[in-house]
Amino acid sequence: MSARTYRVVVRGFFDGLDGERRAALVARLADHDLFASAFTEDGTLSYDEQLSAFSHRVLVRVDAGPGEETDAATAGELSALEALDRLGVSARRLRVAVTSVDDVKVRRR
Repeated sequence: MSARTYRVVVRGFFDGLDGERRAALVARLADHDLFASAFTEDGTLSYDEQLSAFSHRVLVRVDAGPGEETDAATAGELSALEALDRLGVSARRLRVAVTSVDDVKVRRR
């Protein structure tokens, strides 16, 4: 079975941040700047200084076949939750968008 590659973007809102967690996130703000985010296999979490919303970009490979988009979305969401867990924060209202890299057509000049 062949593998397919997806770019997954998970967006959501931070949930239940106390003063200590807010201070920790602000201290690491430069590491999570939107302009430094990229689609990587480990994923990139980005947020701004207001600490309301975040986005997580990740490159996911799944087996081709029925339900592959759902598998990619699930893998992307798990990646985002793991990244948030490493920071000691939780999330609410997650939205997931998947795009197949294999289906993107490149127009050459």
